[in-house]
Amino acid sequence: MRSFAKFSLGVALAATFASAPVLAQSTILQSETLTVEHLNNFRQLYDVKVSPDGRALVYGVKNGQQKGSNHLYLRDIQTGKVNQLTSNKASEHSVQWAQDSKGIYFLSSRSGSSQVWYLSLTGGEAQQLTDFALDVGGYKLAGDGKTIALAFDVKPGCKTLQCTVDAKKADAEQKHNTRAYDQLMVRHWDHWLDTFNTHLFIATLPDSGKLTEATDVMPEWNTDIAGISQVSFNPDASKLAFSAKAPGRDHAWTTNWDIFEVDLASNTMTNITEENKAWDAQPQYSSDGRYLAWKAMNTPVYESGKFGLKIKDLNSENVQDIAPLWDRSISDYHFSDDNRAVIAVAQDIGQKSIFSISLQFGDVTPILQDGTVANVSSAGKAIYFTRHTLDKPADVYTINKDGYGFKQLTDVNKDVLATLKMAEFKQFSFPGWNDEKVYGYWLKPANFESGKKYPIAFLVHGGPQGSFGNMFHYRWNAQLWAAQGYGVVMIDFHGSTGYGQQFTDSISGDWGGKPLEDLQKGLAYITEQESWLDADNACALGASYGGYMMNWFMGKWSDGFNCIVNHAGLFDMKSFYYSTEELWFPEHDFSGPYFQNVENYDKFDPSRFVDNWKMPMLVIQGELDYRVPYAQSLGAFTTLQRKGIDSRLVMFPDEDHHIRNPDNLKEWYREVFAWMDKYLKPQSAE
Repeated sequence: MRSFAKFSLGVALAATFASAPVLAQSTILQSETLTVEHLNNFRQLYDVKVSPDGRALVYGVKNGQQKGSNHLYLRDIQTGKVNQLTSNKASEHSVQWAQDSKGIYFLSSRSGSSQVWYLSLTGGEAQQLTDFALDVGGYKLAGDGKTIALAFDVKPGCKTLQCTVDAKKADAEQKHNTRAYDQLMVRHWDHWLDTFNTHLFIATLPDSGKLTEATDVMPEWNTDIAGISQVSFNPDASKLAFSAKAPGRDHAWTTNWDIFEVDLASNTMTNITEENKAWDAQPQYSSDGRYLAWKAMNTPVYESGKFGLKIKDLNSENVQDIAPLWDRSISDYHFSDDNRAVIAVAQDIGQKSIFSISLQFGDVTPILQDGTVANVSSAGKAIYFTRHTLDKPADVYTINKDGYGFKQLTDVNKDVLATLKMAEFKQFSFPGWNDEKVYGYWLKPANFESGKKYPIAFLVHGGPQGSFGNMFHYRWNAQLWAAQGYGVVMIDFHGSTGYGQQFTDSISGDWGGKPLEDLQKGLAYITEQESWLDADNACALGASYGGYMMNWFMGKWSDGFNCIVNHAGLFDMKSFYYSTEELWFPEHDFSGPYFQNVENYDKFDPSRFVDNWKMPMLVIQGELDYRVPYAQSLGAFTTLQRKGIDSRLVMFPDEDHHIRNPDNLKEWYREVFAWMDKYLKPQSAE
């Protein structure tokens, strides 16, 4: 997809960009295709933020897998000049600008533990501001430059940080090795839970010396805050708001995060969203102190409902929904400088786009609708953000709030990209289930030659409420399959996000119905439209729900593919329910607990249809995956082996639901490509 409203990408790319330092550029251009090594070593941007006065931009660059090479850079917006700000072997992150734009704050472990530091941009070395007995997990500085919120992992009930230090020491000195629990959840994502929680603390920075003490605003809570990014101070630092689940025993099966407001003078706390039993998130005060905004869902026990925007007028106490008829879910937002609008980010038709929403009228105006954006901030008329697409990793861009002036500001991987030939891609649509419009993407092989037919890598996204979309993915990168000589097809089937809430909701209770029909129709449609795609020579691949769909294909589309790749796929719905950790997920999509709704779970249980299994399958799993526990993959592999179907099981003992270690990722792709080559490459037409 290449079209823009109001501006031209070609013009933008012709502009002069400033970038972080790069290696000497190769004299060999466009001669290589993408490899996992390239992927592992791309420079990645983080903490991209514009200064309050709009004159400078700070961003971090993670230099591939090189240790001690993550540093901060400063770009003068007017001149384009870029200076490296930090060079310490300990990385810096969680950057926040000082209100006067003369310095930045960040977290670093350069003193031996994670603490808050300040760096003046007028000269001198960074100064350590905190020296706590525990690592600072996150921080948020108020506009007064003194009041600070901090996140620590502490023992509930402890009155001091030293109490937590002593508790951790006592745990370490115990001679037995046991875990004991009295309530769910007992483990989450990739680790067993301990007796510590992430709490929010408040303190005042001293005029001199280091801050060493802070006050827990939730000392007895057996829960975590939703994250320091979901903490906001009002302009005069008299109040703050944060998101968390209230104390209770239902955390494994509820999505009822609430917004709590704390009066810092009296230390009193109010749950301002108590009436909403669904998810409330990301509170933000307007800079004039008039409004408190937050994101809110309406459906309890659901993590993929529409996040709408609520605004509370702090003068009248009136709360209203902003743009309630806009059928997109807000993923991020911030107030504009004049507090008359918010700049919002939302998935939209295979993109992750930027919009302006009027607070007075609720009008929603698209600003940028091509690619995947993140790290969005603004100053004056300009918006700054990172953006990546299916054929390019992230860089920093800017655009005016009126949709004009789109421009690329960095080119941090210029030297590497100059040697790579990326695959052409295109978004398409077709009539799916019930003849409703469904979208997808195809990518040509990187070294595509007209007149040839190419085998197909049919990628199925997870979620299931998710999307591959127009993004440069670091775990399932479509360009890597294109580089191996495969045509890539991806379908955003019913249940995918970014196409309206009804479309997303339609998968609940119908995991194997509408999505299967969309995937079948989508592959048939695009192979008829694009003659270079070999419909008779395809392999299907998916992870999580995509892995579930691989198991579902085996029973319900058993002659559809030459091979299957199943990463962490759900196989037995009963055992999945009783061993996963976030119970709200299956309980929403299957209308309650398994023991109350056996028929709903069994209807789309892949293990019930193994009599039809016959396609060769590669099964991959991380042993630390507690979202989809590894017994699901063992069950699928056991079935394949007992039925005499060619199959291979690959386990990663130190990985969770995703493959993160760079060396493991290389091995993951090696196994996948070897499996596909075995079944597809000898049959390809030359």
